Amino acid sequence: MKLLITREMGQDQTKQQIEKGLQLYQSNQTEKALQVWLRVLEKTTDAAGRFRVLGCLITAHSEMGRYKDMLKFAVVQIDTARELEDPDYLTESYLNLARSNEKLCEFQKTISYCKTCLNMQGTTVSMQLNGQVSLSMGNAYLGLSIFQKALECFEKALRYAHNNDDKMLECRVCCSLGNFYTHLKDYEKALFFPCKAAELVNDYGKGWSLKYRAMSQYYMAVAYRKLGHLADAMECCEESMKIALQHGDRPLQAQCLLCFADIHRSRMDVQTAFPRYDSSMSIMTEIGNRLGQIQVLLGVAKCWVIQKEPDKALESIEKAHELAEGLGNKLGLLKIHCLCEGIYRAKGQQRELRNHVVKFHECVEEMELYCGMCGESIGDQNHQLQALPCSHVFHLKCLQTNGTRGCPNCRRASVKPGFV
Repeated sequence: MKLLITREMGQDQTKQQIEKGLQLYQSNQTEKALQVWLRVLEKTTDAAGRFRVLGCLITAHSEMGRYKDMLKFAVVQIDTARELEDPDYLTESYLNLARSNEKLCEFQKTISYCKTCLNMQGTTVSMQLNGQVSLSMGNAYLGLSIFQKALECFEKALRYAHNNDDKMLECRVCCSLGNFYTHLKDYEKALFFPCKAAELVNDYGKGWSLKYRAMSQYYMAVAYRKLGHLADAMECCEESMKIALQHGDRPLQAQCLLCFADIHRSRMDVQTAFPRYDSSMSIMTEIGNRLGQIQVLLGVAKCWVIQKEPDKALESIEKAHELAEGLGNKLGLLKIHCLCEGIYRAKGQQRELRNHVVKFHECVEEMELYCGMCGESIGDQNHQLQALPCSHVFHLKCLQTNGTRGCPNCRRASVKPGFV
């Protein structure tokens, strides 16, 4: 009887300490919260409590950009879930493993773990996680520049959000859709979706973490810059950065610094842009965001082009090329070939120019970045786009002209365009 009471006290203490850590974390006392949770992890004999505290540690390390530690705790959580022999715990732990790999830009691993989650036969709780699984998988496909599959996953995630009235998930999906359309250069949609996310934060986010507001403001800033609305971009980015600094969100700080640098480059103020690129690169390297590093290096290269320093631009491009090839990021490679094309044309080096023109078109073909109706490329300039229910993307004007009786790419019948 005494042993039973001790065990019950252990469970209660575990729960109390986890809650204490959450309160510290929510009041921005992150290191104190981590100390509390690590102590719980060390001392608790309650497997369910251990699983929950590992979830807290995974989330905290994700938001701080300590992705390798995030992965380490995710692996321990998998072992705990197996010990508990509960399919819901196992699904959640595989989702955290997928997210850890997504943050580390290990996109193939992310997709593999997400598929494991979706194949598990859990309860209703597991089914509710499927929206988050689809979102993570979509982000991974986007990292690999596999646009149709990325959009398909985002649509599924949005459907789960609507069916379960999950406004937080809807907010996150809208931000990812904004990122998706930024890549494809439909800047109206790239702005629409994070604006929708900001509306969700305003209407439903009273008790949410401020990270949702910061995230929507950041993606609005990116879209505004692409549209040439630099004052609006700066205002949104400043608000996002303010929240990121308050909460010690290193990954978002790096993204905001990159956006600030891009804004200054758009103003042709490269001397102000360079130190912001340097600061962003420092954090991106520290946290292991290789996709972000590619974006920084391409921004720096464009600054050197403005400065009429093509050889320095090519140095940055070479580093970006190595990273993009390592990640399998085809869009990064396409941007690299496009930049090199301009540089070698200006230098009058015809052999190198032809080489990059050929590789550019190979990337376009590989990513299927062309409209199946008019045959023109997608993503080379700002065009309004529309997806069909099969997730193939076309120029909106082509669909309006030719109708949507069937997809020219996959021949699947379609009655109306998809909602994203």
